[in-house]
Amino acid sequence: MDARVEDTKLELGYMLVRGKGDKERIVPLGAPAQEALRCYLLDARPLLAGRKYAAELFLARGGHKLTRERIWTIVDLASKSAGRHASPHMLRHSAATHMVSHGADLRTVQTVLGHADISTTQIYTHVALDRLQKVYADHHPRAHVRGAKGETK
Repeated sequence: MDARVEDTKLELGYMLVRGKGDKERIVPLGAPAQEALRCYLLDARPLLAGRKYAAELFLARGGHKLTRERIWTIVDLASKSAGRHASPHMLRHSAATHMVSHGADLRTVQTVLGHADISTTQIYTHVALDRLQKVYADHHPRAHVRGAKGETK
């Protein structure tokens, strides 16, 4: 996935990224992400770029593009320092799961993830179904009606 400085629209709250097959998609940015990117662009990125021009948003030392492997290493080290294990794929999966569990429709999640087929995105519906069952059990007046044999339905 490629993200370029010119495609980062902090004031509008989104960025354009290019994924597999050079497919372009819009990724919304929440306020914390906007602020973190603003700080990175003002403070860290100029130090990393030095005098070198680079179109890429995220840079390694010397102004080089971050490699896929380096991103995996950064995520792994950050998660281990928090006493956990994570990968970029796990973060992507978690973001999609949180979106669905907080009410996002599958088409929106499909767009953000860049899935060509909605069936790929449907794996995240299990979370919505689990939440639906819990809400029903906690709040529906008939959720705990006893049956003929005394068991809870």
